Amino acid sequence: MIETGRYQPRYVASGVIRVEKYPAPERLRQIFQAIGQLLEQFQPDSMAIEKVFVHKDPNAAIKLGQARGVILCAAALQALPIFEYTPTQIKGVIVGKGHAAKGQIQFMVQQLLKLGEAPQEDAADALACALCHARFATLKVDPHQLSQRKRF
Repeated sequence: MIETGRYQPRYVASGVIRVEKYPAPERLRQIFQAIGQLLEQFQPDSMAIEKVFVHKDPNAAIKLGQARGVILCAAALQALPIFEYTPTQIKGVIVGKGHAAKGQIQFMVQQLLKLGEAPQEDAADALACALCHARFATLKVDPHQLSQRKRF
């Protein structure tokens, strides 16, 4: 989670919700509850989330879709505005190229938020998505109106 103001975005919090030890339905409940608690604790103005991408492993894609669904539901129940960005959009804003490696994302998130160390991969991805949203909001550009070919 980041906070934006007049100047540079400021780091607020980040982390990873670990649910591997639970059976599938319980994982979704744990994710839903954890997101609800975070929304209540931090009361964000909006949520930025990565758009689903086609994954090589269909089972992994289904699990990702389910987790993403409960996250979106938790945000929707709070009437939170939700903004979606493609991995290419996020990487392009954060690193300057749409096909950056995970390590590059971690490094740039660390630099942009002036963190003492690079965040864990999943946390860095979430922070990168938040930073991407902050950039689009600052530019007052609707990301849904952009095609992959437009430049700004």
